Amino acid sequence: DPIIFRPERFISDPNPRDFKGQDFEFLPFGSGRRMCPALPLASRVLPLAIGSMVRSFDWVLAHGLNAEEMDMGERIGITFKKAVPLEAIPIPYLAN
Repeated sequence: DPIIFRPERFISDPNPRDFKGQDFEFLPFGSGRRMCPALPLASRVLPLAIGSMVRSFDWVLAHGLNAEEMDMGERIGITFKKAVPLEAIPIPYLAN
């Protein structure tokens, strides 16, 4: 059920990603022999970058919103996007 928030379904993926062109989840990177050579690199570096940002900052929603007031509607195009973009303010986390 894609509507229910269950992030644990992405933690242990029984089907590893196929970067050789048979898995079309990554179509923006192309496929086959002419696919983007940075796809395997991006798939390894992106979790590290996001984890570093989450660990290094406290995040606050912009314009004084709270989580209950966020508009989670979607806009349909080639890919799904949020109808109203998420705006968050990073506040440096100072570990004492």
